[in-house]
Formats: sequence, C-alpha cells, structure tokens
Amino acid sequence: MSIKEITTNVLPRKIITASIAGSLFAILFGLVTPSPFGDEINSIKAYLWAFVMVTPIYLMYSFPVIFIYGTITSIISDLLANLITRGKLKRMENYISVLFHLLFGVILLWISLSASIVYFVVDRFLMKKRDSYRWINALQSLVFPLFVWLIFMGIIWLVDFLENWPDFLV
Repeated sequence: MSIKEITTNVLPRKIITASIAGSLFAILFGLVTPSPFGDEINSIKAYLWAFVMVTPIYLMYSFPVIFIYGTITSIISDLLANLITRGKLKRMENYISVLFHLLFGVILLWISLSASIVYFVVDRFLMKKRDSYRWINALQSLVFPLFVWLIFMGIIWLVDFLENWPDFLV
C-alpha cells in the first residue's frame, strides 16, 4: 500500500470505523459494566439508570483512545498483514490482521481487547460494504459519537428535570 492509497482510501474508512466502534464500545461496556466502582445494583431500574449514567463517561474516556490509538494500530496491523501475506498467503491476510489487532489490543487486557475486537469487526463490515470512503464521509461520521453522547446526556437531563420539576416553578 502506498501513502497516497492510505490517505485517500484507508484513513477515511478507519476514521469512520473509530467513530462507530468507539460509540458501540462505550454502549456495550456500559451494558456489561454499569457500575465501575462495584456499587450494588438491586433492580432493573437501578441497572438501566447506572447504564445511562456511565455510558457518556465511558464514551468521553474511551473514544479518544480508540480514535487515535485504534486507528493508528489498525493501519499498522493491516499494513503488516499485507506485507506478510504477499503472494501465496493472500487469503490469510484477514487472519493475520486480526492477530495483530488482538496483539495491539491486549495492552489493557480484556477492556482494550474487547475494544480492538469491536474495531476490527466494524472495520471489516465497512470494508465489505463499500470499496472506498471519502473524507467528507469521515468528517460526517464524527457526528455519531457526539449524537450518542447527547442522547445519553439528554436522558440524564430529562430524568433530572422530571424528578425536580416542581422546584423549577419556585
């Protein structure tokens, strides 16, 4: 792969991937770990509220890491897989790429490993869906994590408003 091909074809797709994967990871991590400090959750209502409260926090902290580290290491993983599988091993390129993604993802054990799996799956889905993405698509994709953050913060604000609405009248 040439530098021009990376900047015109690969990098826009990787940015779109990071936008989607970062948002998905925050939501999935919020579902799996709604109480990061081990507080007891006794009901479905408490679980859902903890999920809604923690997801924007997970998004704020994980998205920049997934966007920067994930994009860089994913490009490196794909380049290394491409270099290793030239010639007869071309059909093994996806397998070697996933191995490199997992290797780069093991840095924070299961948290970053799961983020790298989400990133890889989203990237391969986008790769199969379309050959190339433009920079305008990459810039538009950055709205997605902002939209997810605004939805969760909107739910928090709405619940707070409804619980305290008589106080606003005074």
